[in-house]
Amino acid sequence: MSPTTLTTVVFDAPDAHELADFYCRLLGYVVREDEPDWVVIVPPAGGTGLSFQTEPEYVPPVWPTRKPGHQQMMLHLDIEVDDLAAETARAVAEGATLADYQPQDHVRVFFDPAGHPFCLWRRE
Repeated sequence: MSPTTLTTVVFDAPDAHELADFYCRLLGYVVREDEPDWVVIVPPAGGTGLSFQTEPEYVPPVWPTRKPGHQQMMLHLDIEVDDLAAETARAVAEGATLADYQPQDHVRVFFDPAGHPFCLWRRE
């Protein structure tokens, strides 16, 4: 087998640029590619990036997954932080929404501006 490299994870969104801007602010990433309906952001020091494509028919997932027949969560980002309280406040200030259901004390579940779930967590 030839070597492989995961280069990006792609998110559909109603507005690729809006969602890419949110994750640039949240993660400190920079834009590598910027097209009308496609944006790629990467860590400044290199590494796996995130991509965003505009999808006019995008339907946000439901979390927790308890509503049969609705779009279910297929993946989410887990982002490790040192100070969960401070980063929770910052994520909300940047445009994230804190989920009503929080299953663990050391994890905070959020929705990004397009409704994708993601988690901030700290090591116990």
